[in-house]
Amino acid sequence: MEQYIIKGGKALAGEVTIGGAKNAALGILAAAVMTDEPVVIENLPDIRDINVMLQTMENIGAKVERLDRHSVRMCSGNISCMNVENEYIRKIRGSYYLIGALLGKYKQAQVALPGGCNIGSRPIDQHIKGFEALGAVVKIQYGLIQAEAKHLTGSHIYFDMVTVGATINVMLAAVLAEGLTILENAAKEPHIVDVANFLNSMGANIKGAGTDVIRIKGVPKLHGSTYSIIPDQIEAGTFMLVAAATKGDVTIKNVIPKHLEAITAKLEEIGVQVEEFDDSIRVVATKRLGHTQVKTLPYPGFPTDMQPQISTLLVISEGTSIVTEGVFENRFKYVDELAKMGASIRVEGTTAIIDGVDLLTGAIVSAPDLRAGAALVIAGLVAEGYTVVEQVEYIERGYEDFESKLCELGAVMEKIDANDEKAVRKFKLKAC
Repeated sequence: MEQYIIKGGKALAGEVTIGGAKNAALGILAAAVMTDEPVVIENLPDIRDINVMLQTMENIGAKVERLDRHSVRMCSGNISCMNVENEYIRKIRGSYYLIGALLGKYKQAQVALPGGCNIGSRPIDQHIKGFEALGAVVKIQYGLIQAEAKHLTGSHIYFDMVTVGATINVMLAAVLAEGLTILENAAKEPHIVDVANFLNSMGANIKGAGTDVIRIKGVPKLHGSTYSIIPDQIEAGTFMLVAAATKGDVTIKNVIPKHLEAITAKLEEIGVQVEEFDDSIRVVATKRLGHTQVKTLPYPGFPTDMQPQISTLLVISEGTSIVTEGVFENRFKYVDELAKMGASIRVEGTTAIIDGVDLLTGAIVSAPDLRAGAALVIAGLVAEGYTVVEQVEYIERGYEDFESKLCELGAVMEKIDANDEKAVRKFKLKAC
């Protein structure tokens, strides 16, 4: 097992380049199996979830060729297995997109129930509702979601709640269904638009992605394409929070500033200077920041995946802040870890009341999930003394070269083996 060791207290400065969006990439990789022709996908993040997805697709018969670290060529003309089940695929949430993709193309799919971070209830009832409306019979047996249809027919589907996963999954299945499918109360996240754009580049007919009504006119088949994935808004937002927390000056490159508007607005509200350019954003903080209220909401609201990071920033800001989690009910598991470092937070239901403190101090903490892990790294970067963040495998599910990018900005940190006491001593001597 590996861990990060961090010496905090240094303002970070410089430039960092953001990779491709993990959540878009998972949907796009699933969509790539829907054509027999070659597909080239560029700007693919080199992270664990993506590599597990690629391995799984190879296991069912897709040919995957790495062109470089961030580009793959895929050909799915020889897929013969509709059963997607292995010990790795159960660990990532995006595995369920293969249900919609395989059901759409082959009219059958068996996929292991998805895993991912334990941040709260993420039921798949809306996925099932959508598949059944298109004409599929769906069962959950032996830990698998099993979907089958003689043929799929377009339908008018109203989601009972805004759900990113079901919006993408049903959109995938509907692309090759007969007739018109209308998805109402659809999610509007940027990665939904990206998956739709990719499908359209393969010959699909999708209109309205990015709004709450998506219209999909079924087509007989899809063709090959070359496509570049959008930048990751959550990685970008995390580095914005890193700059603000450390009182740094960081230019974040390869971003779409519009996707970051909710984060930008909150940072400016508490006193951070944010300057937007065409495809980059500069974040500067020169003083202790103020307090605010944050409620996470579906896009274009403040993203739930940025809640732990902004809560960590507010821990060291002045005054009392209130953070309400409006998406996942179990997203405050990191609070006890921050308390070890001197944070003053109390959680009441889905709301955290944060009293800003003057100082955090280093401690041994453990990442309970992906985004909370990133938040604990931010806490370590601002804390006095040394912080050890354990279970960094969670962080590596969604951030490529996280510690390397931070070190390029001036962070004093290193990834070491959890049992290597000599490496810890060496780091502390070097960091002095």
